[in-house]
Amino acid sequence: MFPRRTFLADLGLGFTGLALGAMLHRDRLATAQSPIDHAWRPPNGKPHFKPKAKSVIWLFMNGGVSHMESFDPKPMLTKYAGKTIAETPFAEAQDPKKLALERLVVPDGNGNQRNTLYPLQVGFRKHGQSGIEVSDWFPAIASQVDKLAIVRSMWTTDSNHGAQTQFHSGRHQNDGDYPTLGGWVHYGLGTLNENLPQFISMGTREYWNKKDGHYLGPAHDAVPLRIDPNAPLDFGRPERPFALEAQQVGAELVRDLNTLRGVEYPNDPALAARIASYELAFRMQQSIPEVVDFAQESEETKTLYGIDQAHSRDFGMQLLATRRLVERGVRFVQIQHGGGGAGAWDAHGGLKANHENNAKAVDQPIAGLLIDLQRRGLLDETLVVFATEFGRTPGTQGSDGRDHHIFGFSVWMAGGGIRGGVVHGSTDEIGFHASENRHYVTDIHATILHQLGLDSRQLEVPGRKRLEIDHGKPIMEIV
Repeated sequence: MFPRRTFLADLGLGFTGLALGAMLHRDRLATAQSPIDHAWRPPNGKPHFKPKAKSVIWLFMNGGVSHMESFDPKPMLTKYAGKTIAETPFAEAQDPKKLALERLVVPDGNGNQRNTLYPLQVGFRKHGQSGIEVSDWFPAIASQVDKLAIVRSMWTTDSNHGAQTQFHSGRHQNDGDYPTLGGWVHYGLGTLNENLPQFISMGTREYWNKKDGHYLGPAHDAVPLRIDPNAPLDFGRPERPFALEAQQVGAELVRDLNTLRGVEYPNDPALAARIASYELAFRMQQSIPEVVDFAQESEETKTLYGIDQAHSRDFGMQLLATRRLVERGVRFVQIQHGGGGAGAWDAHGGLKANHENNAKAVDQPIAGLLIDLQRRGLLDETLVVFATEFGRTPGTQGSDGRDHHIFGFSVWMAGGGIRGGVVHGSTDEIGFHASENRHYVTDIHATILHQLGLDSRQLEVPGRKRLEIDHGKPIMEIV
């Protein structure tokens, strides 16, 4: 006896030739592109227009970096320190109409208004030919400021740590689960290297920010990677010595069994994703360990990434591996620093010690990455993004902290056809609201997709119409 599904599937094979002709005819009609026919068709792995970048390195600081102590100095905070916002010339910052963009999740004592201004906890200096001011906590990144386009006018709507998801997907956590930018890039573009994943994630990701593909399907989730040549991937090596030839026999058997199962369940995206992942995993067993083995890298290069220093070793190793991945054709590498729980940058108290220590962990590795990419001729085609979920309040929380702040914060981009040595947008004089050239987080997404030659509207999935704000607008002033 055969299951009904198997019987019908096998029966259908007898009509393959006839059905295939009808399907091809239908697909030709469905994908016809005339001035009046804009029927949807799935991505073909090619950009929609000529790209300026091939790969993206997405550096995400979990917890919320203070924009005012990193890339957006606000001396008025020090001048009016200890006064309430209402007692300063900037009382209009707390106009209820300006605060109405916040969408509450669950009040937990954080993400609230903090009224007493807190002075800057670090100095700023001008750097490079551009003379852009950068915090003294980031001296190495500051030395590369002429490569950066700093956007000082970001805003978002989730005042709790669901904003980690929001920055990646563009949607508030209350709206549900939506694909992340990396998932869209994976969906839209073909691979540059068949032996490596197109989309890789490093660092800890909290449960609310764990997945990427969502309705695009699990095949578009990032592949998690550890910087350990002996165990870079879960189940990446056999438990005991196993000949490559024997592995090949097993892989072919699994492929045959998967093919039979695919006949029964031809429209199961989870099965298709699993089959693809197994096949890629077999190729990755040979290629990934070599990528995370730095034996061929010079000591000068390791020092450039801060691997010789205890405070920056872990992040430096991740970024060196990232350069090696991009060099070998990986499209999108997402590195999350300080993940787990609220995030390492979540300085509700002890902001000075918190940010100083975190900056030491990432500053030299990021600067080293920019230098290394440029000298290898990779920076022009690699877009580097430094982002965080939100900023921190101008007012103090407790005696020495800052709370979550969604109304204005900073992001910077470099390489991949982005102008260097420029500042775009601004916040008001106390860093409260994005005031000039305001940008929601999806404008960053749109800029990245533009540089990759992708039009997000051509990536939409039938039945999943996106909001206008989901698409964002490229920030052409920094291109």
